[in-house]
Amino acid sequence: MKISRIAQAGAVAAIAALALAGCASNTDTPSDTPAASESAADSGVAVELDSSLTGTITAGGSSAQGNAQAAWTTAYNATVGGVTINYDKSQGSGGGVTNFLSGAYDFAGSDAPLSADETTQSEALCTEGGVNIPVYLDGVSIIYNIDGVDSLKLSGETIAKIFNLQITDWSDPAITADNGTALAAGPITTVARSDGSGTTANFTNYLAATQAEAWPYEAGKNWPVAGNVSLQKGGSGVVDTVKAGTGTIGYADHSAIGELNSADIVVDGTAIPFSPEAVAKTFEVAAVDASNGVEGDLSKKFDYSKLTTETYPIPLVSYAITCTTFQDEAQAELTKSYLGFVASTLGQQVAAKNAGSAPLPDSILEEAQSTIDAIK
Repeated sequence: MKISRIAQAGAVAAIAALALAGCASNTDTPSDTPAASESAADSGVAVELDSSLTGTITAGGSSAQGNAQAAWTTAYNATVGGVTINYDKSQGSGGGVTNFLSGAYDFAGSDAPLSADETTQSEALCTEGGVNIPVYLDGVSIIYNIDGVDSLKLSGETIAKIFNLQITDWSDPAITADNGTALAAGPITTVARSDGSGTTANFTNYLAATQAEAWPYEAGKNWPVAGNVSLQKGGSGVVDTVKAGTGTIGYADHSAIGELNSADIVVDGTAIPFSPEAVAKTFEVAAVDASNGVEGDLSKKFDYSKLTTETYPIPLVSYAITCTTFQDEAQAELTKSYLGFVASTLGQQVAAKNAGSAPLPDSILEEAQSTIDAIK
């Protein structure tokens, strides 16, 4: 597919404006992320945008997608100015899926695909069932706030024991071993999500798959550990609580952590910091198909046994969940247009520049466009 020259020029101009103004409010985006260029927009997976479209898209869910959704909306509206996009990131992935299944949303943003039960429920809305379309690739950061500490290394086992309340002081020998030096003694306060969260699902997927002895819980959207845990709604709630505390540690999508530090994760003796490149490598070597059986579904899961010292260990792939058959033709056209832009090479560049995410590979974007093309 080809993007029209008018649409292309408008979108590229919007990206330049976004990069200068930082309108996605992401203070932690890597400064060396390349700005999109018109030549870049000419390559990869492109879409044709119809500037005459008008109407309103109602959506919400994943707070991890929040910065990307804000940037996508601005860039899309530079060409398709008559479409209003209302994305409510305060719902979290769980709330987004619930509202989608009730028919309140045209699409849900979710950091976890529909479960088998949710897929069955979606048949009442979508006839054949809802489809999960990957649109956002990032990582779960382990964030902390410790007086005098601006560099922290933690192995997967140590992370599991901290969040399972087995390690409760920063001077613990396991933390000392990870860092090669002792941290000052002080209590650890763990912070987790109180709401149904796809970020929690991605984090617990990693822990359950790699640290079975230290993490005896199933993966899922709901935080499983009871006890001395500070539970907060939304990724922003976790980030704000970690930032306001002392000796605090939590987890959040990397795009949302602002000025907070994130721990390097030790794998086979190598400390791996978050980077879009490392997340992209994780997707390349470890993402495998996990279709829910609905035609066009592109659900993924990660084979954590394939992690290397070049991959970021806690990836997060986030979805747009929608129907391929809408009851309202106009809403189908609007959703198809917007998600088509999001899942284009240009859309992925917008997210990378403004949310610090990793662009999904063109092979996945091409599959996403096939699913989106089927929306009617």
